[in-house]
Amino acid sequence: MAYPGYGGGFGNFSIQVPEIQMGQPPVPETGPAVLLDEYCGFPAFSDAYSSAGDSVYTYFSAVAGQDGELDAEELQRCLTQSGISGTYSPFSLETCRIMIAMLDRDYTGKLGFNEFKELWAALNAWKQNFMTVDQDGSGTVEHHELRQAIGLMGYRLRPQTITTIVKRYSKNGRIFFDDYVACCVKLRALTDFFRKRDHLQQGSVNFMYDDFLQGTMAI
Repeated sequence: MAYPGYGGGFGNFSIQVPEIQMGQPPVPETGPAVLLDEYCGFPAFSDAYSSAGDSVYTYFSAVAGQDGELDAEELQRCLTQSGISGTYSPFSLETCRIMIAMLDRDYTGKLGFNEFKELWAALNAWKQNFMTVDQDGSGTVEHHELRQAIGLMGYRLRPQTITTIVKRYSKNGRIFFDDYVACCVKLRALTDFFRKRDHLQQGSVNFMYDDFLQGTMAI
């Protein structure tokens, strides 16, 4: 079986997603093609992403240390200074930690520039998704809006799973942007972890206990 979203960008948004400035109207909802597969994931970053390359490098280089990488605190400062959150609250340190875990393919505990570019594209796509489903303009998403957002990204989850996610990431039934991004990061990372071990792509995997802990505790 194929995993929805692989080969099509971050949750069926193109990787060349322009940054959304707060105050602009949400992009009209068109929705992806119907996907019949059970799981969703995302492709590895491609050098095709270049639409915001210059400004992205400026944000990155202004904060990166001598090693040319960002740790969690540097990433938090970089994203805050870039203004990518718009009028939403800046990303928490914990969210920045799991962002790094999602993309840290060389296991340095930090993000290099190519990894940061991939994160930048994902954040813009997730922000577009968030603004699209936040139909009442509250700056938060509720249970039904999160269900729509997850569907737009290509995931096909049971109602019980959606309810579990809402309980984990909501405050009084509402999910703020930082928590929404943390949810998207974990969905992507866990799906990718599972998919890589589903060699027959049948939606079923046998885990060794240590392997399971390694994949889940990292994020």
